[in-house]
Amino acid sequence: MPPSNESAEEQEQQKAAAQRYREAAAERKKIEAKLAAGVRYPDTPERIASRANRLLERGGIPPTAAVESVHAEALDLPETLERVIGLTKDLQPWSFLPRGARAAATVARISILRGGLERPHGTGFLVSPRLLLTNHHVLPDEATARRCFLEFNAQVTIDNAPDAAIRFTFDPDTFFTADRHLDYALVAVVPAADGALAGEKFGWNRLSIQQGKLVQNEPVNVIGHPMGRLKEIALRDNALVQRLDDFLHYRTDTEPGNSGSPVFNDQWEVVALHHMGVPNTDAQGRILRKDGQLWRSGIDSDDTVDYVSNEGARTSSVLKHLAALPLDPGRRALLAEMGPESGLRQDVVEGPVDTPVAPLAPVAPAVAPARTPTPAPQEAATTPAPAGTRVGLKAPMNAFGGARHLVFLHGRSQQGRDPEVLRRGWTGGLNHGLTRAGLRTVDPAHVWFPYYGDRIVEVVGQHEALPASYADAPAVAALEAFAARSEHGTYEQLVMEAAVLAGMPPNGQEAAENIGSTIVGSLQGALGWLAAKTDVDALAIATVFRDVDAYLSDQAVREAVLDRVSEEIPHEGELVLVTHSLGTVVGMDLVANRLPPGMKVTLLVTAGSPLGMNAVTSRLLPPGTDRPGAVRAWVNAWCPTDAVAIGCPLEPVWGKLTEEHAVVNASDRAHSIEEYLAHPEVATAIDTFLARPAT
Repeated sequence: MPPSNESAEEQEQQKAAAQRYREAAAERKKIEAKLAAGVRYPDTPERIASRANRLLERGGIPPTAAVESVHAEALDLPETLERVIGLTKDLQPWSFLPRGARAAATVARISILRGGLERPHGTGFLVSPRLLLTNHHVLPDEATARRCFLEFNAQVTIDNAPDAAIRFTFDPDTFFTADRHLDYALVAVVPAADGALAGEKFGWNRLSIQQGKLVQNEPVNVIGHPMGRLKEIALRDNALVQRLDDFLHYRTDTEPGNSGSPVFNDQWEVVALHHMGVPNTDAQGRILRKDGQLWRSGIDSDDTVDYVSNEGARTSSVLKHLAALPLDPGRRALLAEMGPESGLRQDVVEGPVDTPVAPLAPVAPAVAPARTPTPAPQEAATTPAPAGTRVGLKAPMNAFGGARHLVFLHGRSQQGRDPEVLRRGWTGGLNHGLTRAGLRTVDPAHVWFPYYGDRIVEVVGQHEALPASYADAPAVAALEAFAARSEHGTYEQLVMEAAVLAGMPPNGQEAAENIGSTIVGSLQGALGWLAAKTDVDALAIATVFRDVDAYLSDQAVREAVLDRVSEEIPHEGELVLVTHSLGTVVGMDLVANRLPPGMKVTLLVTAGSPLGMNAVTSRLLPPGTDRPGAVRAWVNAWCPTDAVAIGCPLEPVWGKLTEEHAVVNASDRAHSIEEYLAHPEVATAIDTFLARPAT
């Protein structure tokens, strides 16, 4: 439809897209300059490596073609990786066509009943056996969904004759959710008269939260119903122009009616949800015509608008937003049907994300009685100590019935922090998860919080942080400094093993033997790989492993930390020990060596843990992966984009755990303990073991 007939929301979305395009101009000019200089894929080396790795792992190119192409001439590492990606642009296996046809079958035309007439309204595509994804501005609410219907096979056949379209209706009562910022709506589809689900008839797209699906200047393919016509596909003169935090900008031919179309890479993986063209605007944000004049609403037609790009919401951003929604078990089960790569399995309940979500309804008091606060004895006073003398916080011995104690054991880089503020933050995350699960919350004063943040800095010696002059140094400088200070080479082993566990092939083979092995490099390459795979700042990753190295390699550091923690935990009763990051390593040493005789750990919780890495387990006390006898139950939580939890899941290393949960934390808080504790499964486990009678 022409812009003059667009809804207020569509106009708002268009302005927001134009603003994002303007704000990204400086970075886009750099990309264009690289293209003009002959760089085929002006993306980061890490993303190019990740993309090439995904293509090789998933058969995205014919193996024989890859080998022949690489051996055709002498190539360095970047050229080899670009050649691998380039093969998908110039040469496709025969399966490209039938796989494209299969993907196209999942795409439907959305029409709306308006004024007694059926009018084309947009496009949508199946992402599970019974869920369809489209734009928020196409289906802004459940009432609109009830007025719309779907048509699959609204297309021409191989003989260029109209196919027989098959109608389905929406079922928003079973599932409906939408978000204005990302401009998506996800809604259930009513089964056919014979009970068959839409996805069973037409297939569905397996959305993936993983990286490596596309690099800048790679082709994209869009399938939809432009202007409400029969299904069409935009191929070839299309490419990813720029990647933003939540959106992709790409060059392709689309028209109104394409709203809600899937944007595919050449392996027919969905990389984005198309939502609109980006118009060229003046400095005041006013839309311009192709002749440079102001576009006039109600007078000028849509084809006079100077569209400079197309925009779609990134698949990973939509999945992360879905993961954060507070849903009942039935709706969560429907999301789980989207498949394991979506990160939306039923055992995956995610924490907050940047895009706001609907607030949780208050939990009815009838669900569970609130714990009655127990007056804290004098020893439980929590007045913060002056800097330099900070110590851990105790809890009343009679909290949680007196026989069991909740202990939080923090991780790295907590020096200079107020232990009381830290304890409240941890408890706030846990109470968020407990509230989501409909359970009673915890009083922060009832939690033991041993604190070794300042102590580890005091004794860390040669492992100390970089001097002030390095404050703005690049990650590579920090990496080299930390590696040089690692007496036993533990630091290098940690970084390299983490990168391999994150998918970087081990070094040592020639490209002729295994093309994937070309995606390797020095310690710097490993750090870059981790940063690309996890979306975590490279300097932060480098520093994390510095702290783990200092603890594992220096006996003085280890003893000082364990002494401090041992002094500040209960010495009788049973523990529910919740550990995070480096604290999971300290906690494992603690339960194996420092617990008073007869004490047990009713529950050990590890979150964001490196305990799946051989570089860590081989240096525990005692070394190895024998589960400590003092631990009765063990729950592990890990996030695939947490650079510290790369060695997870832990079960392949440690054997069967009581529970293990893969979660998707917010992209900028992937390692946050508050994010981990806010997941209902993690919070429920803690509550369950706190409530069990002591044995």
